[in-house]
Amino acid sequence: LKMSWFWLYLPLYLLTATCLCHSIKAPTTSSQQSFKTDLFNFYHSLILADGKETTIHLLKDIPKRYYFVLEEGRFLAPFSVTVTPCDVPIEWSILVYRSLPTKAAPGDHDTQEASKSQRASSMVSTIFNYKGNSVETYMGMSSHSALYLLEFLSTERDTHITVYLTTDTTSGHLYPELPADPRIDVIGIGHTTVTLAWKHSPSALQHRESIQYCLLVNEKHNYKSLCAAETAIRSSGMKLPPTLALSLSPYLLEPQQVMILSNSELSIINKASSGEVRQVCMGTRNTYTVPNLSPSTQYYFDVFIVNLLTNASAAYTGTFARTLEEPEPKVTELKDGKVVHVVLDGKKQKFYSLQYQARHKKIHFTFQLCRGQIRVHITRNGKTVASENLSGLRYFSLKGKLLDTYLVQLRSTEESNSSVKVQASPHFHKPLFPLLPESLKIKSFSKLRTCRSVTIAWLGTQEESKYCVYRKRIEEDQIWRELQSADRCSGPESRHKSEKVLCKYFYDLNLQRAVTTETIKGLEAGTLYLFDVYLFGPSGIPVRYHSKVVKTRKKC
Repeated sequence: LKMSWFWLYLPLYLLTATCLCHSIKAPTTSSQQSFKTDLFNFYHSLILADGKETTIHLLKDIPKRYYFVLEEGRFLAPFSVTVTPCDVPIEWSILVYRSLPTKAAPGDHDTQEASKSQRASSMVSTIFNYKGNSVETYMGMSSHSALYLLEFLSTERDTHITVYLTTDTTSGHLYPELPADPRIDVIGIGHTTVTLAWKHSPSALQHRESIQYCLLVNEKHNYKSLCAAETAIRSSGMKLPPTLALSLSPYLLEPQQVMILSNSELSIINKASSGEVRQVCMGTRNTYTVPNLSPSTQYYFDVFIVNLLTNASAAYTGTFARTLEEPEPKVTELKDGKVVHVVLDGKKQKFYSLQYQARHKKIHFTFQLCRGQIRVHITRNGKTVASENLSGLRYFSLKGKLLDTYLVQLRSTEESNSSVKVQASPHFHKPLFPLLPESLKIKSFSKLRTCRSVTIAWLGTQEESKYCVYRKRIEEDQIWRELQSADRCSGPESRHKSEKVLCKYFYDLNLQRAVTTETIKGLEAGTLYLFDVYLFGPSGIPVRYHSKVVKTRKKC
């Protein structure tokens, strides 16, 4: 029969209050007007459930009200209200009605009005109010029956909050308990790691099976609740599993998420244009080393203690740390005319540095991209003089002063390994590579294809050079791999002798006529072939034309 007295008297209370409102002359005093407003609030309020977390959605500048009543007959009835903002700061307050208005005795009308006003203003009082986005708990005690009104308001934008009311303090807590010192300690910082430790929650020590710690890492700021963190992640364009803290089930993952399971730890990494947010749940361990961070970057760390049975959580006091700066990369000296072959690890995305000190005013840098994709950045005495993505063969002719210091930095722009050949030399130095034609493409003539032969053509130059043609039989499913994995710096020495077709010399002073063709015979009908042409210059270092795949006719 809990709260039965309230339901019995509520109609009478509302009827009396309504009559009282109509009997008051408007406007008379501020107290009377306030009383009218308070009565109006009850008509537009909802009952707040006891012992259950309630999610409340708030519209901007529109207050929302809930009420609850303490049970009659209990001496010093305790209660608590916990409010968790899930986004922007909100305003909320608790008002208490400790007595009901009574009917005044007949008599002088003015005296009766004053008496009503006095009783009306004395029946309501504000016992708590708060403005902010922190999780706040109000704990109260009432010695007699009372009606309580909770009012919530968001002035920034539409948002949502969670509210937990309980009048039963003997059967445990919905929220896990935080230790007396809820701070997170940073006990180790590296270039790509940060090690954290925190005091154990009493709840984790008592209920190890139903409690776990979850860590959230991001580059923006700390979050005061798991609810606020999830809201921020969703608003940035990423989607979280609705039961993140409860189960972290793989089937709840969205396309923007990556899940990693190792050593009983479950991590979810949310990727978006605004950055990366990681959540890691590690059971009841109270230390953790966060791996794979970026050097010289500030990160924010939040630890939440989560009740797996109720999905309720409590937040430790967040902290932040900046990873150490990456050590200066080793610098390789470039010498005049010497070719350096550099292999770059795409996964680490680190710069490879080459240094060259000029002994002449005019300097010539040559880059031959062998595999993958690479970005080059060249500085002279600390100032940028060139920066671009490499493609094929690239020359940079730079003019400066004697003893200028050039720094060449190379970085792979894809996850797979990349490689490049680099040469620095004076402008008059013997060129490393041969004179190149306008295009390194190989052309095939469809009309000249037969079952046994293919005709190809390629451009030459005004300089007499040696050209060697190679062929290789391949299957349909090998085309992409052959074209993508080819090492464009490798020469004929890497090919099998049986693949060689011929070598020839040619040139033409008229570039319009510097074209040569070759018909490759002795092929099989309906078969795919990969053709390569190598150009050799005075230095003997070859340049490989772009590979060409041609299929012979099946029937002739």
